[in-house]
Amino acid sequence: MKKILLLATGGTIAAIKGEQGLVPSLSASELLQFFENSSTMDVTYKILMNKDSTNMQPEHWVQIAEAIKEHYEEFEGFVITHGTDTLSFTSAALSYMLQGLRKPVVLTGSQVPISFKKTDAIKNLSESLVFACEDIGGVFVVFDGRVIMGTRAVKMRTKSYDAFESINLPYVAAIKESKVSYHWKPGVNKQDFTVDTRLCPDVFVLKLHPGTKPEIFDALKKVYRGIVIESYGNGGIPFEERNLLPKIKEVLDEGIAVLVSTQCLEEGEDLYLYEVGRKVAQYDVILSGDMNKDAIVAKFMWALGKTSNLKEVKEIVETPVARDLSARWGIEE
Repeated sequence: MKKILLLATGGTIAAIKGEQGLVPSLSASELLQFFENSSTMDVTYKILMNKDSTNMQPEHWVQIAEAIKEHYEEFEGFVITHGTDTLSFTSAALSYMLQGLRKPVVLTGSQVPISFKKTDAIKNLSESLVFACEDIGGVFVVFDGRVIMGTRAVKMRTKSYDAFESINLPYVAAIKESKVSYHWKPGVNKQDFTVDTRLCPDVFVLKLHPGTKPEIFDALKKVYRGIVIESYGNGGIPFEERNLLPKIKEVLDEGIAVLVSTQCLEEGEDLYLYEVGRKVAQYDVILSGDMNKDAIVAKFMWALGKTSNLKEVKEIVETPVARDLSARWGIEE
């Protein structure tokens, strides 16, 4: 019988109707009352927090990672119930902080509270517990019968049950009637299990639009150590009229890391394709490859938590971890 630890953090799955709308309130034990415990697993529950995931902060990612570390030897799998709005940030952050996992760490939630008559919560929680019994290592998101790598999940829909998609990587598996069917399976981790929760939350995401003023960087450099620029298409930066390049070079010269990404969800950036990309690439900015924004933010915070050396930050972010970068950028499939 597999021993599974359920860590509850709140979210819609644990919400009830309050005076000002839905608010997380149910405990982990109350969540487990909504499904029949299987004879194949022994589930222990622990409530870490009861938060709407909008209120989730990097410090809470650390709290979850430390809980996994504390109980890692006691259990064979872990399920984390979480609000959907920032679930993918948490799954990515855990993918970086928890290295060498040889057990599954599964995040799930729901679009409708588990206490409601019509809900996706029971299905998602039950299937997450099933996958937590698998002989596999890593961080995964299980939602609506799909298993997604923790670094590749993105919430795409606000109401539909199929809220999450796997961006730039196939789904790991499908779950139907408590059976797991793999599309592909990550290899066994060869490194020892380690936990590195050093994070620097001082990262800002700047989404460009026509009319973005260069002066925005004067304000950002006073507060942040890392800036993610979500540009257009393959990652070009405007250099006519409102020319952003001088300010980007200025913040880099002051020791602030700059990463250039794309607003397009699929296929990633390619700064060397167009002149508008090459002009900023010459400053040795960090390249995002085909990582999604949620993974980029978590990985950037993780890298900056380790070092303030811009070359080292660039190397950490551009090195594939937990399938966050595809073959085009050097990862072995």
